[in-house]
Amino acid sequence: MNIVLQIIYTVLVLGALIFIHELGHFLAARAVRIEILEFSLGMGPKLLQKVSKKSGTAYTLRLLPIGGFVSMAGEDEESDSPNSFDKKPVWARMLVTVAGVAMNLLLGFIITVFLVSFMPKLPSHTVAEFSEGAVSCQYGLETGDEIVRINGMKVNSYSDLSAAFTRCYNTDTVDLEVLRDGEKITLAGVKFPTFEAAENLSVIDFDFKVYAEDKNVGTVLKNAFFQTGSFVKTVYGTLFDILTGRVSAQYLSGPVGTSNVIAQAASTGAYTLFYLVALISVNLAVVNILPLPALDGGRILFLLIELIRRKPVSKKIEAAIHFTGIILLFSLMILITFKDIFFPVS
Repeated sequence: MNIVLQIIYTVLVLGALIFIHELGHFLAARAVRIEILEFSLGMGPKLLQKVSKKSGTAYTLRLLPIGGFVSMAGEDEESDSPNSFDKKPVWARMLVTVAGVAMNLLLGFIITVFLVSFMPKLPSHTVAEFSEGAVSCQYGLETGDEIVRINGMKVNSYSDLSAAFTRCYNTDTVDLEVLRDGEKITLAGVKFPTFEAAENLSVIDFDFKVYAEDKNVGTVLKNAFFQTGSFVKTVYGTLFDILTGRVSAQYLSGPVGTSNVIAQAASTGAYTLFYLVALISVNLAVVNILPLPALDGGRILFLLIELIRRKPVSKKIEAAIHFTGIILLFSLMILITFKDIFFPVS
């Protein structure tokens, strides 16, 4: 794909998702009557600005179409405004802080609802038949088995089934728990074929087909809910696997790697692109809620400490910790970007 188109797709996707995140903060701040100094579409130098006579909020269009931001009185410094962020109760500040994450999750769910509604059939997690040359049927798996756990991981839907098998790295054997004739049965050491997902990384391949569910409003919403939940579990599971050494950190991707994936998805078609947008939106929500400095989760952690101590942490201390977190996050991003450019995963 042309590099210009790749950049355009990446800017539009990531910019829109970051903007939706900031819109969540903005709407929540409005709801609890926090004074908003500026709500910006884009970053960098100002192109246009309109100041509301009623609220005093500056609505700004900036040069770089990468996300946006919300600036609230008393958020990072002292303010004399009676409606500043720091003068609101802890619950109100928590609501504003978590609203961006909630918007990304909601967007991921809404996109997934539309994607699921366009699927010709809704796959279940019950074995319908085995493929030619199947291996798993020789180790106790039978048609009609509803798979409910894979290596201890709960399976509620086909998306959970797929995600759980994907996390079975470099092995062809798994432990299954199935529901057979109303009875839960444990199948230990069930073998499956594998395929190479990336360099030095193989995962389980299905050797069976599943039954389709009836398609109606209820099943579409149920499948979209579990698909979104599966995205969340996949992100947390992958982070856990990398931190514990189950899978190499070389498979982490930064802006360059993400840009390549977005471009590939766009060239495949709208369905694949929107599936990826939903996944990235949920990914942003999950990562942002981690209790790390400079992230929303880190700010929520300070609010929880304030709730317990009944007094806030010093703004200087909190600002220093968040600043350190920003430096570390940018350093990590630079390292991952270097890896994506010079040592891409094939």
